[in-house]
Amino acid sequence: MARWSALAAVAALLLVAAPVPAAEGRPGPREKCPVCGMFVAKYPEWQAVLRFADGSRLVFDGAKDLFKFWFEPGRYLPARTRDDVASLFVTDYYALEPLDARAAFFVVGSDVLGPMGRELLPFATRGEAEEFKRDHRGSAVLAFDQVTAEILLGLDR
Repeated sequence: MARWSALAAVAALLLVAAPVPAAEGRPGPREKCPVCGMFVAKYPEWQAVLRFADGSRLVFDGAKDLFKFWFEPGRYLPARTRDDVASLFVTDYYALEPLDARAAFFVVGSDVLGPMGRELLPFATRGEAEEFKRDHRGSAVLAFDQVTAEILLGLDR
């Protein structure tokens, strides 16, 4: 019996330590991206999540819209600033798992389209991103801090 209690405790710790718990990472059928207004649940392989320090969150239909919010939070939620943000997650393109956006590598300009057209494609490693870029005619691999508002504008043209 003690063995099962220990296993249950370990399982509980793993659930608490997960970057985006399943219940938090799966938006409801009526939740919309605050940037474009699309229903996010329809696109689980593209979802991104922004969590505020107060525990509330926003869900996005892709990394591109997450970045749009990141660059201008007041445009979408006037009472919010970047200082309110606790964490940012994107969905790894290959693993389809939550990935810390600040640690991700993003492929720009590939032939793969997301729900809103041209998209930033997130990967856990630079190697995966470089390989994808070669295979899908991407133009660049960028770290989080290298993504700019100008790059996002280029994706929407």
